[in-house]
Amino acid sequence: MLDIMSRHSPLSQVSPLSLMGLALALSLAAAVSLGITRFAYGLLLPVMRTDLGWSYTLAGAMNTANALGYLLGALATPRLMQRLGAVTLLLGGALLASLFMGLSGFFTSAAPLLLQRLLAGVASAFIFIAGGLLAARMGALQPQRGGLLLGLYYGGTGWGITLSALAVPQVLTAASAVPHGWTWAWWLLAAVCGLATAVLWWPARRLRALSPAPVAGLSAPAATPFHWRPLAYALAGYGLFGVGYIGYMTFVIALLREQGVAPGAVTGFYALLGLAVVASARLWAGLLDRYRGGQALAILNTLLGVATVLPALTSSWAVVLVSGLLFGGVFLSVVASTTALVRHNLPAEQWAAGISAFTIVFAAGQIIGPTIVGWIADGPGGLSRGLVFSALALWLGALLAWRQRSLPQPV
Repeated sequence: MLDIMSRHSPLSQVSPLSLMGLALALSLAAAVSLGITRFAYGLLLPVMRTDLGWSYTLAGAMNTANALGYLLGALATPRLMQRLGAVTLLLGGALLASLFMGLSGFFTSAAPLLLQRLLAGVASAFIFIAGGLLAARMGALQPQRGGLLLGLYYGGTGWGITLSALAVPQVLTAASAVPHGWTWAWWLLAAVCGLATAVLWWPARRLRALSPAPVAGLSAPAATPFHWRPLAYALAGYGLFGVGYIGYMTFVIALLREQGVAPGAVTGFYALLGLAVVASARLWAGLLDRYRGGQALAILNTLLGVATVLPALTSSWAVVLVSGLLFGGVFLSVVASTTALVRHNLPAEQWAAGISAFTIVFAAGQIIGPTIVGWIADGPGGLSRGLVFSALALWLGALLAWRQRSLPQPV
């Protein structure tokens, strides 16, 4: 049915170059939902912690609240998608994320800030999932470029990281003499989200024609129920990925500042990490196509653990840069590896349930990761020991994922 609708869709006549332009514009959704709404907080954490007298546990709890909001939003998204459509949910989520980011600049008490982070997480789930669905529908129009179009969309996360890295330190420096000057950074980020939302109206308007079209495996009811147990090792490995990666993204900037890294170097580090995310869009495609079991997830988790532990072992600038580039070049591909695993092993009608299962365990890992790492960092060994814990979680996840075998295919 999708093929028939694709041939008659107005977008089926769009040139490949124009379709890539739409994918790049749509990638601003990923930039807002993850690159800015979630990961920009790592740049603000050190100055907010110093100004407000937070412990690392409380600082980590801010991203725990954001991850909890993402889980709640992910659980609500399928029903909202049915009622509102992907385009409306995308734009509505982007507007809400802009609002909640701006509101974070009006509070200094922990409770309302935690609430804002939670609500921003809910909105980011709306954006990211709806945008991914639209990117998948766009890729179905030209299957030979489907992987590239999806890669362009997910790579938008890197643009958000890089933009935050370049903009936030400048605002913090300019507002350093202002009481609670970090609030200006929240307002800047909200303005950037608002501008990105305005730009998103263009691809959303073009893609609205695809909104009613179901994607095989994403909206069709499953003929047979999905069971978690056959994919238990991969699910556990992915949950531990959520625990480990978020500790790095939450606290690595604070660790670099503790190590005395110059502000300009910190900016360069985070900007390069974001660019590595963009470049990773096609880097691991062959790996994901080659393995049908949990091998790709295991390999990527192992590499991510190496990237995570490096800044905890040495403050050598060359090693720290390798850590950032390796981390940026790997972490979104871990997400892609689970989608590939589902596509390789489950019938199309079970893809939605399979992807949902991986989303839930991932969100659960993100919820507990920042608070545990922050609690460890408040004790002996500080942030370095916290990142060692994150690396160990990733390596344990790799061991579990390696035990995941491909499922027997129906005859």
